[in-house]
Amino acid sequence: MTQVRIIEIQNLEKVKEEMRKIGVDKEGIEIMAGKAMSPVLKIENIKNQAANILKQEMLGLGGEAAVSYEVCAFKPGLSSVLLFGTLKHYQQLLEKLTWQPYELPEIRKKIGEVLEIYLKNSRPKKIQIMGVLNVTPDSFFNGNKYFDLKKAVTHAEEMAMQGAEIIDLGGESTRPGAEALPLEEELKRTIPVIKELRKKIKIAISIDTYKSEVARQALDCGAKMVNDISGLRFDEQMVEIVGKYQAPVIIMHMQGTPRNMQENPEYNDVVKEIYTFFEERINFCLNAGIKKENILLDPGIGFGKTVEHNLEILRRLNEFHSLGYPLVLGTSRKSFIGKILDPSGKGLPPEERLEGSIASYVWAVIKGADILRVHDVKEAKRAVKVVEAIMSR
Repeated sequence: MTQVRIIEIQNLEKVKEEMRKIGVDKEGIEIMAGKAMSPVLKIENIKNQAANILKQEMLGLGGEAAVSYEVCAFKPGLSSVLLFGTLKHYQQLLEKLTWQPYELPEIRKKIGEVLEIYLKNSRPKKIQIMGVLNVTPDSFFNGNKYFDLKKAVTHAEEMAMQGAEIIDLGGESTRPGAEALPLEEELKRTIPVIKELRKKIKIAISIDTYKSEVARQALDCGAKMVNDISGLRFDEQMVEIVGKYQAPVIIMHMQGTPRNMQENPEYNDVVKEIYTFFEERINFCLNAGIKKENILLDPGIGFGKTVEHNLEILRRLNEFHSLGYPLVLGTSRKSFIGKILDPSGKGLPPEERLEGSIASYVWAVIKGADILRVHDVKEAKRAVKVVEAIMSR
């Protein structure tokens, strides 16, 4: 009996595999493979004249382009364009834009870069687990549990044994409403732990701080990475320290400060605004001498965002891949999960948010996250292992 069905295509290799199954010759596979992948491109702040050219060229190739009435009416100004096509369409479009006027040669370059990133991220990859180690008495989860040096080191060893690739050590609580911690107290809490951990574990240690002096001493003692919730904004010396040590740095987005970030967070388009923030921070880092390969991005789930903001970020997580940098995600045990799981809307406590956290990890892996920052390493590692097995087949 004849069978008709939609098949799931995740990347170019899967396209080629399906064609090989039905006996397509090698030359035909290479010609047709690009026609099965259909990313949608959004180009913003482009001159209306250039938008019109883009539309005409894309239509001429058999693709589609959505533009505003002002563009169709040949009115002056700036607008946005949505392009709909296969990889084959975009490859042909790139050829046609080479000698076009306005900003189209530059747009051609950016389209090429974005498509290259898109293809790279469509392939299965290894996800890293970052285990959270809070040496604070007031963290929103596990507060005071690992405040003691011996307990902190033991817990880090446990996370390493459970499969964590990175330990993220923080001495200052950044929960909503948290007060800033004096420098000396943060150093007192973190540096002894790093010194002891260097004797006990071989995996990388990240220092979770926005203070340059804490980062400097931590890197001197053996930490390999800096996780800055301020995106290098709260301490102007931080960028110099990161650049000097050539340490990987996680640039996180946060609206406001931990003390006031949840008072009334507002966005017109939360993903677009975070994306723009990342663009500015990336340029800032590169201009300051930080190498591209040392920059990682974290959209800051729960940091100046409502439940709906967090969900929108997760839904559209793969949009951040167009920037071309590894994506770090921290959803572990956060309040938006508790609010989703509690029918009353009050929110389940952190101790009852594990299943929801794991669900968010699975989604994040599917949407292309590179590093998951978690409290429950064993459970996260197992969940990710299953997702990776499914995605790699």
